[in-house]
Amino acid sequence: MTFEESSLGNFANRSSSKWRRYPADVLPMHVAEMDFEVAVEIREKLHDLVSRSDLGYLGPIPELATAFEKYALAKWGWQIHKPNLKLATDVGVAAVEILRVVTKPGERVLINSPVYSSFYHWIHEVGAVEHDAPLRLEGDSWRLDLEAIEEAFKSGVKVYMICSPQNPVGTIHSAEELQAISDLANQYGVLVISDEIHAPLSFESFTPYLTIEGADRNGVVITSSSKAWNTAGLKAGFLIYQSDEVAKRIQGIPEAMHWRSSLLGAFAMTVAYDACDYWIDQTNVRLQENLAHLRAEVERQLPKAKMFDHKATYLAWIDLTEYQLAKPQAEILRRGVALVPGEDHAPKDEYSTFVRFNFACSKERITEAVRRMRSALEGSN
Repeated sequence: MTFEESSLGNFANRSSSKWRRYPADVLPMHVAEMDFEVAVEIREKLHDLVSRSDLGYLGPIPELATAFEKYALAKWGWQIHKPNLKLATDVGVAAVEILRVVTKPGERVLINSPVYSSFYHWIHEVGAVEHDAPLRLEGDSWRLDLEAIEEAFKSGVKVYMICSPQNPVGTIHSAEELQAISDLANQYGVLVISDEIHAPLSFESFTPYLTIEGADRNGVVITSSSKAWNTAGLKAGFLIYQSDEVAKRIQGIPEAMHWRSSLLGAFAMTVAYDACDYWIDQTNVRLQENLAHLRAEVERQLPKAKMFDHKATYLAWIDLTEYQLAKPQAEILRRGVALVPGEDHAPKDEYSTFVRFNFACSKERITEAVRRMRSALEGSN
């Protein structure tokens, strides 16, 4: 039995928010952290830095751009422009600093709900407001509503923040959709901020926004190795763009973003992109097996629940509307399972009958979590 399957408690005595936010008897299926061991190369690099007391301020690190260039080219055929890679403490800081220089208080930023809850916090932090063009449910797939996006651009929205792949629904936006976005952005003078932090955790082909024709004129990508390689606590990410045109639009982003990043995080990120692609491949296989297990358990134990087409991330979007509870997450928490409530992913409490479920854990934990959900929703053990 592997260490992460040894119990349903804090199996590895971890200290992160996942394990400290709720009492020990609550299964933490909420925050986006994986119950998997970090790649050995990353751990060895961190051990080396600590063992040499190499814990000073982060200085120049050209190795990172070289490592990401190698990874992006091999993984997606994306030839980045290395000088335009700028470090940030994390993707949230990158997003806020971009928004700070391209928006004024009260201006609108386009998003597509349901979307990562921090998008709303980042927008509000700079005094802007969200303008929602919700995803459309087509069969079992959540898709971009290109007509609604164009209407938003026509109405004067000049900044669009897209989640690609989309958290929490697990959608990979197609190259055709992204091409339409790029064309519209160039037509209406919109800056596109593409959050691609989950991109390595794609189970099918992923298209980076900046590989799309014309996207170099309107796009900036924010990303990090932190989500895919499970190192969020190391605090390092970056933004990258491809043209002088975009450079002028985001001029004013503080150079201090680099110095506010973590030395440990930046070097761990370099190792992840340079040497740990194999770890992602293994993890994606495991995640797809876990997703299949979750689907089977939901079908067996929660017959009124609905799951959707899911192509990326370890965060499942589950519709519990048929159980006729206004906010099922609250009742589920009382039965000992912490999930992210659906309303956190929308601007006006939409999707309150949905939940986000983290399945990056042992199958044993998934089964027990769904059993407790059944107790809350079906009234049986």
